[in-house]
Amino acid sequence: MLDDHTQDGPVPDPAASQADPPEEAPRVTPRAVILSLGMLVTSALAAVLVVVPAPYAVTSPGPTRDVLGEVDGTPLIAVEGATTYPSTGELRLTTISSTGGPGYPSSVLDTLRGWVSSSSVVLPREQVYPPATTQDEIDETNTEEMVSSQENATVAALTELGYEVPATLVVAGTVEGSGAEGLLEEADVLTQMDGVDLPDYQTLIGALADVTPGDTVTLTVQREGQARDVDVVTGEREDGGAQIGVFIDPQFDLPVDVTINIDGIGGPSAGTMFALGIVDVLTPEDEAGGEVIAGTGTMDVSGAVGPIGGIRQKLVGAQRDGAEWFLAPADNCAEVVDHVPDGLRVVSVSTLHEAREAVVAIGAGTADDLPTCTAG
Repeated sequence: MLDDHTQDGPVPDPAASQADPPEEAPRVTPRAVILSLGMLVTSALAAVLVVVPAPYAVTSPGPTRDVLGEVDGTPLIAVEGATTYPSTGELRLTTISSTGGPGYPSSVLDTLRGWVSSSSVVLPREQVYPPATTQDEIDETNTEEMVSSQENATVAALTELGYEVPATLVVAGTVEGSGAEGLLEEADVLTQMDGVDLPDYQTLIGALADVTPGDTVTLTVQREGQARDVDVVTGEREDGGAQIGVFIDPQFDLPVDVTINIDGIGGPSAGTMFALGIVDVLTPEDEAGGEVIAGTGTMDVSGAVGPIGGIRQKLVGAQRDGAEWFLAPADNCAEVVDHVPDGLRVVSVSTLHEAREAVVAIGAGTADDLPTCTAG
């Protein structure tokens, strides 16, 4: 007898062994073709906007830096040779960011964004960067101006605090057409004016303040180891004061060693905030009193605050980074009017002493009467 055997597993379905018929491919409609082409063209245009350079320079609000803060764990303002004090507030220098210079061209997209942004300025490139200027030349100039700015700020701050800052007044050249031209030489050292010793730059400035333009002064100079007296007819400065018509390269003997640690920022416009920071660090008073105060302005060794460029962009950058107060050079006030961001109050300053008093008033909550940029 034969046994019947059964097979484990599913029983094959004859229908399942037949292949499924292929799906019909979707039809390509004219609308789909147009959309695809449109996307392709848009992508190509976007690439052009990003890559193709435009003949414009675009300036926008740049970063700000707290001069009372730290850079990689190191105080931005480091002092040796004097006691330093902590602060609770912030003193922020302001900058602008720009494209359009050699090596950093503005793209079409950069330019379009600048045109529609209320905080950016777009100008023809040649108005900002001379055609023959190289990026190396720009960088060198910015670095030199920053170094000079830091030195001027240090001298002005120490003088404001009552330090004596001796200086050797070295002649770097003469002004063309001035009374000094042809009489004083490069590397001459000014030692006296009308018999008064000139131990520092401030004494020279003070002596000239008593001179009427057109008067003749007698300058005593050291030239090749010999003392010489030179009679010079003074000229008139733009502000009406007298000038002797020489460029001075003062060599300072600083009584306190101040180092400013900052990279990636050039130019002279941080001088005022550097000087205020040095004053704050070297005084026990907490001048800023917890307030966030931004500002800008050049600083010369006599403590005068000078005008700068890009003031409107710097106002926006200050407000963006939390400042409620802004110290602006008095000579920039006409540009400030009607361009102050909401929540920011602008104080007009002409000297380091005025700027210092403004910071103290802001920190003390008594700043209501400070002069503001309310008129051109």
